[in-house]
Formats: sequence, C-alpha cells, structure tokens
Amino acid sequence: MTKILSEGFHLLPNPKPVRRERYAEKGRARILSLDALARARAEIASWPGYRPTELRRLDGLASAAGVRSILYKDEGARFGLGSFKALGGAYAVASFLQGVVAARTGNRPGTAALAAGNLRAVTSNITVTCATDGNHGRSVAWGARKFGCRCVIYVHAGVSQGRREAIASYGAEVKVVSGTYDEAVRQAADDAGRNGWQVVSDTSYEGYTDIPRDVMQGYGVIMDEVIDQLPDGKLPSHVFVQGGVGGLAASICSYLWERFGETAPLFFVAEPEKARCLLLSAEAGRPTADPGDLDTIMAGLACGEVSVLAWSVLDEGADGFISIQDESAVETMRILADGRFGDNPVVAGESAVAGLAAMLLAADDPASRRLLELDENSVVLVIGTEGATDAAVYRSIVGRSAESVVPG
Repeated sequence: MTKILSEGFHLLPNPKPVRRERYAEKGRARILSLDALARARAEIASWPGYRPTELRRLDGLASAAGVRSILYKDEGARFGLGSFKALGGAYAVASFLQGVVAARTGNRPGTAALAAGNLRAVTSNITVTCATDGNHGRSVAWGARKFGCRCVIYVHAGVSQGRREAIASYGAEVKVVSGTYDEAVRQAADDAGRNGWQVVSDTSYEGYTDIPRDVMQGYGVIMDEVIDQLPDGKLPSHVFVQGGVGGLAASICSYLWERFGETAPLFFVAEPEKARCLLLSAEAGRPTADPGDLDTIMAGLACGEVSVLAWSVLDEGADGFISIQDESAVETMRILADGRFGDNPVVAGESAVAGLAAMLLAADDPASRRLLELDENSVVLVIGTEGATDAAVYRSIVGRSAESVVPG
C-alpha cells in the first residue's frame, strides 16, 4: 500500500446508533423518498440534453489505497453546467413554477410546457433568488432562463469572478455580499421578503423546507443512475460524500437507507476542516454551526450552518464524519488530473474531491482503516461533484498537471 496523502484528518464515528430503524420512521419519508425521486427523475430525464453522467473506475488508485475498487461518479458534464447542482436548483425552480401555474389556472403543466414558453404570461412576472458559492446559483439561473422567470443571485465576496460571470451568462442579476456564504443566505432571504421574490435555496431552516426538499430530491437522480451503472450490479461496500450544508449527502444517504435497509453500504460524510458544521453537529448531538471564518479552498463546501432537513437524515443515517485539510483536496485534484497510478485523467474541482480525499486518508491510517472496515475487498463509491467550474481557478490550484486536461 502506498502513502498517498500526507496531511492530517479528523474522524468522528457517529455517536448515535446508525440506521437501526426503518427509514420511514421519524418522518424521514416526508423529506425524501424513492416515490418522489421517481417523479423527479421522470421530469429531469425529459429535459433536452439529459444523459447519465459517467461512473469511472479508478483501479490504479484503488490498488495504491489497498481496496478492490474505487468508483468515481463524474458530475462534471451534467447538463453542461459543470456540477451535480444542475439536478437540484433547476428542478426546484421548475417545481415551484408548476405550482404557481396550477394555482392560477387549475392545471399543473409539465416542465416541457414551461420550457416551450407557453406559460410565460404567468412565469415572467416571478423572480427566484438564492445565495451561492457558485454551482447552485448557476443551476437556479439556468432553470429560471429555461422555465421562464426572472432571477437574482447573491454571492459572497470569496466567489471567483469566473463563477459570477458564469451565473450572469444565464441572464441572472448577480449581487455581491460582504462576508460569508451564510451571510449571503440571510441577505437573499431578507431581500426576497421585501420584494416578493421566491427563495430557491439548497439549505433549509425553520419555516423554509418545501423547496430545499425538491432540491435534494433532484440530487437523488445521481444515486439512481449509479445503481443502473454498477459493475455486475454489485453494491459498493462504502460511500464517501461531500458535506456542505448536507443536502447531497442526505439525498444519497436516504436513497441507500430506504432502498437497501440493513444491507446499505457504510456511509461517510467529508468536510473541510475549516467548515465542518456536520461533524460538529454529530459531536454535539444537534444542529451546530461552525463558528470559524469558513476560509477553505473548497468553496462549494464553505458552509457554516447545517440544513435542518438534511440533518434529519444524516443524524442517524451516516456512519461517520471526516474533516480534511485544504492541502489534501489540492493533492487529490492533482492525482486525478495526472492520471497518477495509471488511471485516465479526471478533471475535478476543489469541492469535488473531499469524499475521495477522506477515503484515501482513512485507508492509509491503520486505526481508521480498521474502524471504517476498509480492506482489500472494499468497493468504494465517491461522487465527483464538479469539474473545473472556474477554469482559471482550477489551473491556479492544479498547476502544470492542469495543462493537458484544461488548456489555458
């Protein structure tokens, strides 16, 4: 076994009993369910440009890490938006507009009718808004243009110019807020209340849960595709997923828990050391904010407050929580770009690799390896949540390794 990453990490096994009851207990099925996912996938699959993203095999890296297989679900090509967020924000925009049209006309249209422009007399007077680190806002803006409404997106000062321009390219107005992502969330909510706009957020809070539920339900398409793509149909033994506010992790966890119950893979959540609200919540036994400045290179995961809906699933659904250093994310990006260990090169953005980095760190530490039950027979699934969503930022981080995969 080769030592792959050199930085430290923090592993917290879930202090609570994990998945000891049926998924539907405690109202979880009212948050996310396989029935609601089937409806979401049917709608999303009807959109022009839909195709399942690739499930890559990283056999060389798996051998170096001492596991049987690493499967990398590469979301970099999703609808041309560069990340998995295309599934969530745009689906939530469409669902909201369908509801508005139904309330005014008595008929709920399909998303194809919205996209065709047949209902713009209703939808063009509606404005959707959200705060973003980049990818979610791009999805909401894309969905607003596609389905016929106005859009205002809030970004914090740390969001790169390239990501701001990508959002604006879909016709959204972009507003910059001083401070962190969480402060941008509050500003978007305040302005929406004053102006009669609809917040389409990927994080939920008290009194705001319906739209984040749609966002998370759209993310479930990822795992549904993976099940169709698995080699020989065999479930992975382990799944490592990025944290952030917890929406993606909760979506994947709920799918596995509801569909496979006691036979579900072991499930771990990975976060930046400087933005670890999920790990801190597990430690405290309740939703807990990270009080730090959230200054991490993994911009899409720089979230200080957990989504309350996501926590309802992860609280007893995740086997453990892992925080990693920025340096580990950088080195993992370079490993993938290089095609190190003989694998084909993969373009993975800063926020795409936390799960993979956490797995590599744990696999190289004997005590953690035993605790996580990683061995030579393990089949590990990770979700590569984004490609180079800002090519300039990607090249600045990856350096010479980027030249062959993302030319300047």
